Amino acid sequence: MNNHREGVTTVHHDWTMVKVGNLVTKQGLITIDANMSVEDACEELLKNNITAAPVFDSSRKAFVGMFDYGDLMTYILLLLKKLDVPLQDQTVEMRDLILRTSKSQDVPVKLASDLSGKDPFCTVPEETRLGAIIRDFAAGIHRIAVMDSNGDMKGILTQSLVLDYLMRHLSEYPQLQPVMQRTLQEFGLVNNNVLAVSGDAKVLDALKMMSHHSVSSLAVLDDQGVLLGNISMTDIKYIMKSLKTSWLWTSCFQLVCKIRLEQGIENGEDQYPVLDVNPKSTFGYTLSKLQATKVHRLWIVNETGCAVGVVSLTDVFRVLSTLLNEEDE
Repeated sequence: MNNHREGVTTVHHDWTMVKVGNLVTKQGLITIDANMSVEDACEELLKNNITAAPVFDSSRKAFVGMFDYGDLMTYILLLLKKLDVPLQDQTVEMRDLILRTSKSQDVPVKLASDLSGKDPFCTVPEETRLGAIIRDFAAGIHRIAVMDSNGDMKGILTQSLVLDYLMRHLSEYPQLQPVMQRTLQEFGLVNNNVLAVSGDAKVLDALKMMSHHSVSSLAVLDDQGVLLGNISMTDIKYIMKSLKTSWLWTSCFQLVCKIRLEQGIENGEDQYPVLDVNPKSTFGYTLSKLQATKVHRLWIVNETGCAVGVVSLTDVFRVLSTLLNEEDE
């Protein structure tokens, strides 16, 4: 018997039964006009301090996709002719985009939305239960649009938003307590399989590597394998800010240092938050650190500071999805 059907469950505090619409009620929805240029759309993300926004086509009176920093990264690589996409794999929109960039024409953001192909535009009704979208997040979907009964978008449910909700209400969900005590090593996340670049590598080469491996972040290591920091596709906002495109040709370590400096100035902080944990860190401690730092991944380092694994928000939801499997048996 499926324990998660409404009216059947006997668990009073069941995190899987929370309606997703309840998690986006206070969210101010930011949308991007489909005909806005990619550069202006990027400015909208920067201005509102968000990593993605739905793209609305007023002529069709419909949402046509989502624009995020992954799409911007792909756009930059296409613009600089650093990304080769086989003709048979090119969409009509991508061909139009490539043609426009070759003629130095403005590119409307509707051609660049979902360009990376890594985080497709997904929608769910507001009555959908949280348990139903956990497996989507575990499969690598980072955000889902929540629609109301009139077909209007109510908000965007993200991995980070769900994590924040679960951590704030953890004491109400006893089913989650046992997994919080287990270590990252027990979950097999310490495997030395870390995608990384050296501190001397060019930022542009790091973006190409992220695109090739379909990942959103890379560890930045010194020549001894010690973690210096990380570079992610969201760091493109620092490159695009004030048109600092020259940063694409600087080293990854230089970019890491510049970002630390900018964040320190913006936040009034003397130190950049440490984005690492160790193999014996508990799942609960790791989730608390993800929530506190508002990052999407933490690097796992050994006693010498060498990167030996990574735990991302997608990994978190993979672990949580195993709880669903256990309860469905």
